[in-house]
Amino acid sequence: MSRNIALKRFPKPLHHHPTPLPPSQHPDLSSSVSALTPPITSIAAQTQLTQLTALLHSYLKKDPVAIKPEDLLLFYKSRLRHHPALSHLDYHLFRYVATLDSFRHDHSTFEYMVRSLTSTHRLDSLRSLLEFISSNPCPCSDGIFSCPKTEPIFRVSISSFCRAGRFDDALYAFDNMKRLIDGKPNVALYNIIIHGFVKLGKLDKGLEFYWRMIRDRVKPEAITFNILISGYCKSNKFGLALEVFREMKEKGCVPNVVSFNTLIKGFFKDGKAEQAVGMAHEMIELGCDFSCVTCEILVDGLSRKGKVMEAADLMTEFMKKGVLPREFDYFLLIEMLCDNGNAEKAFELVGEFWDAGYAPSLIACTTLIEGLRRIGKLGKSVDLMRKMLNEGIIPDSVTFSCLLEDMCRMGEAVEANRLRLLASKKGFQPDGMLYRILISGYATEGRRKEGEVLVNDMLDRGFIPDIATYNMLMDDLSKSKGSTR
Repeated sequence: MSRNIALKRFPKPLHHHPTPLPPSQHPDLSSSVSALTPPITSIAAQTQLTQLTALLHSYLKKDPVAIKPEDLLLFYKSRLRHHPALSHLDYHLFRYVATLDSFRHDHSTFEYMVRSLTSTHRLDSLRSLLEFISSNPCPCSDGIFSCPKTEPIFRVSISSFCRAGRFDDALYAFDNMKRLIDGKPNVALYNIIIHGFVKLGKLDKGLEFYWRMIRDRVKPEAITFNILISGYCKSNKFGLALEVFREMKEKGCVPNVVSFNTLIKGFFKDGKAEQAVGMAHEMIELGCDFSCVTCEILVDGLSRKGKVMEAADLMTEFMKKGVLPREFDYFLLIEMLCDNGNAEKAFELVGEFWDAGYAPSLIACTTLIEGLRRIGKLGKSVDLMRKMLNEGIIPDSVTFSCLLEDMCRMGEAVEANRLRLLASKKGFQPDGMLYRILISGYATEGRRKEGEVLVNDMLDRGFIPDIATYNMLMDDLSKSKGSTR
């Protein structure tokens, strides 16, 4: 495949000459209260507007003619934003004060208003606001240079339009912004729009905007290529995604962990597990740090192909090379090994990882204990539980109770109680059911005295509701075989 074919698969669009959409219909801006909104027939709405004007005047305690942007901004933040009935009229107030001869909005009120409209999804009003900003620039722009806040203000707006799928508005805002700023737009603006197209399945439109970025002499970055790679993978055009990855390196753009994660996931989706693992090794060669997501993709992908043991060996290899993230939770790997009847291999892996400083999570330990119990490896289950407790990992009551029940069933009630004492020292809170399990184990082994100690401990802790229950437990111990011990 020739160079640049992935990006040339779609024809380059003709040079874009933005055609502004019809301007939004603004209300008649007069100095009267009616300038707050288009003609209103509702008496309740008129009442709200009157209340808003009164609230503003009472708060400022000065003639409206003397209002400054900082006064308006303070009113927005301290009063109007928290008002239960009038907060939605903030944009009407914005338009109203703009009609005052002595008032001129600046980037602080522009920025507040944009964030207010985007956070409440009032995108029609946002379009109107951007038109207002375009025709009434910030006072910072009165000199040689444009206001430095213009691009960030439009970036927020463009991002909101893209998330809502309103690409006509996003492109219109982008074109207006280009006329207002100095120099070329930041690459992040192009990425936002390309990503918006790709996310909604409009890869061809995303590519068109990519070529517009190239014509504007804006250099793409790793994020730009990652978006295109992801778009091709989602469109099941993995060959083209791989070609974009190659072009990315040829153009001197260093791939990052997101680039590799996307391609590794794509390889697995395309049924190419060996290439996925090879891509992970390429990451190591290029010095690109693994993320937890990288490891999770590899483990999940190999496990789905029935290669759980290969996944375990691969994670062990990465651990020995020192590239495995310390935060990686290998619970999924433990679960897959146990589900495939390899709980003993999982036990060995946990021990090796733990000794190397990769402590397992609570859920990983719990899963392994259950896996070992299923294949009858009680001794290893107990060893793991003891190590957990010594390392300060406190088990849940169900897992702990089941393990102690297994021990009692195997005639190891004394050891089970010692494990309970160790757990209690580490912060575990035993319940009545756990005590009943141990007492039953002592009764089965004929250890009446040890059982009576536990019954009295239960009584002290409030686990025995009445004297009848107490007597029943004591009777069970006295009737047990060899109860003289």
